[in-house]
Amino acid sequence: MRLLIVSRFDRSARAINTIIKYVRVGKSLGHEVALFCDPMDDLPDVPTSRDPKTFDYVMFVVYETSDFPDLPYLAYLLDGVPRERRIIVDCTGRYNETIQVEYDFNHLEKMDNHMGWEWVDGFDAVAKTILQPTLEPVRPDVHGFLFHGFDPAAVEYHYDTAAEAASAWAGKGREQKKYGMIYIGNNWQRWSQMRSLLQQIEPIQQSIGPICLAGWAWDYRPDWAVELGIQGIDTDPAMLQCMGVEVRGNIAFDQVIGVINQARFCPVIQRPLFNHLGFVTNRTFETFCSDTIPLLILPHQMIESIYGPAARLLAVGEDVASQIQDIMRCPDVYWDAVLKTRTYLANRHAFQRRFQELSAILKQLYHTHQERGYADLVCDGPAG
Repeated sequence: MRLLIVSRFDRSARAINTIIKYVRVGKSLGHEVALFCDPMDDLPDVPTSRDPKTFDYVMFVVYETSDFPDLPYLAYLLDGVPRERRIIVDCTGRYNETIQVEYDFNHLEKMDNHMGWEWVDGFDAVAKTILQPTLEPVRPDVHGFLFHGFDPAAVEYHYDTAAEAASAWAGKGREQKKYGMIYIGNNWQRWSQMRSLLQQIEPIQQSIGPICLAGWAWDYRPDWAVELGIQGIDTDPAMLQCMGVEVRGNIAFDQVIGVINQARFCPVIQRPLFNHLGFVTNRTFETFCSDTIPLLILPHQMIESIYGPAARLLAVGEDVASQIQDIMRCPDVYWDAVLKTRTYLANRHAFQRRFQELSAILKQLYHTHQERGYADLVCDGPAG
């Protein structure tokens, strides 16, 4: 199979880590996967192409309007590959009626000037099949496909026992970790959850250690958000300064795990919209590759369905401070949950399995298209 992936490729945003995994895993499974762009100097080993006609399928990975290429490239794609062999991975729930959860929403009319129906009509014009990274899509004509996955090879530190992991985590026999807690990701629709977390751990911060937030807009509210009246992209610089929170810029995708390794804890939080839709992101899985204890601030049903039973212990409850203090007293208990969850993710959500799931979807599309083409020939052919 030859697969061409279309998106806006940014080393520190969107699904770039997942996309690069598809390229490399696809190759290991005997497929050819390339990115629709010019050769990239910073990723010289990643195949690229501007000729869609040489590929069997085209997969658009869409977050925003900028993930669709400008003309004439979009025309090349639509003219070069039949609609039946074009698919869209809808990473932000655009292909739904307008949904708002708290201040979060799937259609950004004030920002991109596109109404909800335009997204639906646009997706239908571009591709025959729409995939969303959830187990239970809202629309019956959408395929649930988690898209993101877990890479066991990305786990830098492997432990035979929870006791060994806990000892290393506590700094016994290894350099002490630089941070008590770190979060990497943008501040779009996440501040309410992060603020609540920081407020709850502030009384015990000294025992946890320094805190770092890395990504876009953690220490300022963008001017355009103020001008347009967009809520959910807020912050509190005075609070961050009072707690001594370090704020860093974007982290390149191939450095994320290494940076998280420097912290004892790493929260896994998502936009309210994603929690409502059951969407997963790259960080859903990637955090478990790092040498940290994840704090799962997610719906319990989602934790159970994605991470498995051992991860229940890592779910953040109402008394976060007490929970963190218990982790620090008995880290081996929680590391046992981390190691078991890694095994669960490796068995259920490895990128090899995810790619095989995608291949099955594409093959089914091909056979359905072939059968319909044959039926059309029978219906349109001469009688008798």
